[in-house]
Amino acid sequence: MNITSLSGRIFNIGNSIFLLLLAFLCLFPLINILAVSLSSSTAASAGEVSLWPVDFTWQSYHFVMQKPEFLKSLGISVERVLLGTTLNMLLTIMLAYPLSKESSAFKGRLFYVWFFVLTMLVSGGLIPWYLVIQKLHLLGTIGALILPGAVNVFNAVLLLNFYRGLPRELEEAAFVDGAGYWKILWSIYVPLSMPAIATLILFSMVGHWNSWFDGLILMNSPDKYPLQSYMQTVVINRDLSLVSMADANSLGDISDRTLKSAQIFLAALPIICVYPFLQRFFIKGVVVGSVKE
Repeated sequence: MNITSLSGRIFNIGNSIFLLLLAFLCLFPLINILAVSLSSSTAASAGEVSLWPVDFTWQSYHFVMQKPEFLKSLGISVERVLLGTTLNMLLTIMLAYPLSKESSAFKGRLFYVWFFVLTMLVSGGLIPWYLVIQKLHLLGTIGALILPGAVNVFNAVLLLNFYRGLPRELEEAAFVDGAGYWKILWSIYVPLSMPAIATLILFSMVGHWNSWFDGLILMNSPDKYPLQSYMQTVVINRDLSLVSMADANSLGDISDRTLKSAQIFLAALPIICVYPFLQRFFIKGVVVGSVKE
């Protein structure tokens, strides 16, 4: 009994050390990026920064955040994430539910499934995509950033498979009680699918937040750029037509490494702040279905 208890303690200690090392390996790049962004350009360029800032300075963040264009682009990105994620999830939920039915209950289900899956494999190309948005008079509006990708087929397939794993007896009992499909979807399927929905919400938020290419080509002026497009134009490409002479001189005093590190950390910060609120859904999702009556 003592041997078993001792071996169990040794396993727990070893397992804890392994998980701590694994967590450190995951956090090290982010900590390093933060340290570099808070270090002087000389120390960063010389490779002297590891986990702690050298010659601590806010210069990189000051340059990025002092301009009103940054705050405006930040607001546009926040608006895009809120509206885009809400629309994505609403359409994904309503698309996945009917496609999760058997072909006997939903005539033509296979046709619609293949129709949507085909859109994942075949694309009209960049020019037709742009022309469609132009003909719909969406250029330069927030709708141009949200509507073209409103239906995410990959997320719908994931949620569809989750729905198909739910007990059919729940739906049959609801029908007996007089509930319709709409009531069953929002009162039974959606609450039971919160772990999967929380995961898809995070996918959608990250996708909208990190997207920059569509902002560059669909917004007709730099003052309508979302945050990532603004960062790409001003910081990465250093388009001096968008900055003043004083800002251009400041860019000369700041290294590319510190600026890029500041950009990466600012881009990751909102997702880092949101994740703890969704963590409990991920934990619940891991154990869903692990215990059967």
